[in-house]
Amino acid sequence: MSRSTAPATPGDALAGALAAEYAAIYAYGPIGVHLTDADRRAARAAEAAHRSRRDALVLQLSAAGGTVPPDQAGYALPFPVTDRATALRLAVQVEERTAAFWRVALPVTTGADRTRALNALTDCAVRATRWRRSAGLTPLTVPFPGSPT
Repeated sequence: MSRSTAPATPGDALAGALAAEYAAIYAYGPIGVHLTDADRRAARAAEAAHRSRRDALVLQLSAAGGTVPPDQAGYALPFPVTDRATALRLAVQVEERTAAFWRVALPVTTGADRTRALNALTDCAVRATRWRRSAGLTPLTVPFPGSPT
């Protein structure tokens, strides 16, 4: 499912978000290798946040009897990560992409699921802004986080 395609059910939307969380966790490995000090700590914290969301989604989807998409053995990165600049660029892209999947979940979820989706979208948007600041990118924020560009 592409991030611009609206899912048919809340379960589909959450499964899409779970797949995005898997990919984000994978990407933070190559990102963190090229960072130091505060940026490396931020990458570890970001990976931990994505792992926490992944774990909660796996439990929720399993308990509800829904389909839990499997994690892949590896993911294709959109470009080679060879230094700090490319690592920060990838970190921004990871957060924006993950935010997009959570944004897709908003219109089809309600109650606690909608709150979870909104919190995740906000979390990704804030992290993307921090990564843009670290990378010296402007603008620092985007008007509608998670929306297709």
